[in-house]
Amino acid sequence: MEKLDVTIVGGGMITNDLLLPAIYHLQRTGIVRNIQICALNSAPLKYLRDNPELQQAFPGQSFTAYPDFLEPEQNNYPELYKEVISKMKPRQVVVVAMPDNLHYQVIIEALRNNQHVLCVKPLVLQYKQAAEIESIVKEKGLFVGVEYHKRFDRRSLVARRAYRLGQFGEFVMGDAKLIEPYYYRHSNFQNWFTVDRTDPFVYIGCHYVDLVYFITNLKPVEVSVEGVKGKFPNGNIGYMWSDARVRFENGAILSVTNGLGYPDAGAGSNDQGLLMYCEGKDKTGMIKHDDQYRGVAYCYLDNIGPGGSAYNYVSPDFFRFVPWEGEGYKPVGYGPDSVSAIIGAIKQIEDIAGDDLKKRRKMIEEIDNKGIIATPANSFINELVVEAGRMSILNDGRPVKILYKPEPHVEFR
Repeated sequence: MEKLDVTIVGGGMITNDLLLPAIYHLQRTGIVRNIQICALNSAPLKYLRDNPELQQAFPGQSFTAYPDFLEPEQNNYPELYKEVISKMKPRQVVVVAMPDNLHYQVIIEALRNNQHVLCVKPLVLQYKQAAEIESIVKEKGLFVGVEYHKRFDRRSLVARRAYRLGQFGEFVMGDAKLIEPYYYRHSNFQNWFTVDRTDPFVYIGCHYVDLVYFITNLKPVEVSVEGVKGKFPNGNIGYMWSDARVRFENGAILSVTNGLGYPDAGAGSNDQGLLMYCEGKDKTGMIKHDDQYRGVAYCYLDNIGPGGSAYNYVSPDFFRFVPWEGEGYKPVGYGPDSVSAIIGAIKQIEDIAGDDLKKRRKMIEEIDNKGIIATPANSFINELVVEAGRMSILNDGRPVKILYKPEPHVEFR
């Protein structure tokens, strides 16, 4: 029952805010052995190494950096991850934390080198790529988990159970929003979040489309997305806002509003939530999740909140460091739970099945059928949605149909 080696490809915001803390904790609890992080250059790696919050939470822990910390920050190594992955022992874990448009090439490289994969959402931007990945997974008995962490929010799990017990009725109309902070525009987003690569609906709206599917098991059949463009500080043009309309197979409609524009001086770190109305027999049901304000408000002595504000709606549910019985601090929340579930599933597959390809395939199929962890087999609707969304937003909101037969594909209405 060996520990797993983990290589994170990408050293940006999600690695700092969620992935590395969760994996550090798995390292000190005996699940993970060695941690490597590969980035384009040394700058983000040094930031991760020197982050005082991570040093405080995980005293004495570190990672191997590629390129080395001593490399000049201006030197870029876009292909270095291939070399790093090629030197890993088979059937370890590659964590894909790159911009959306680069996921596919890193996943394929990992699978080619017989590695299990944890990928941040969305998996890829085209259904055919997801189908190709699923085919390789089945052939090699490798596990690919997509980190849709909202699935692990207890609210989502409670709603899923209650909906499938018929306690709400049938979903018919809903509204979702997720507006990230304005300061994202000053981050590395300005180098990759451009109109030709992605948009707010693809990047964060997919969370809530996946969540409605996760709760109801209803497939989306049509997507329409319009966007509002803006200029990043470096001059690049991106979609700063998007508004989507998603129709499901039973005729239900979900509106999804997304953007990079929640005020930095605002009390919350973002603005997000989900509202679903359902039809029952001579009555209606409702699911309402306020995911911004979760009943906790703090006023700090100093302006240390999101964007530099003193008064904050503090969500304890996605990610927080808390005291625990061990050294440093423990990351808790549905974010770390999601990362732990995926890497834990990989560990279980290796511990129980090992070199037995048939048994690995059977265990992966069981996880697919369970439908809690997102996989290429059980969440492929997301790739169809983001593919349709990109087609629509690049064509001024023209509706795009999602068809499941004879083979899943998208086309303009």
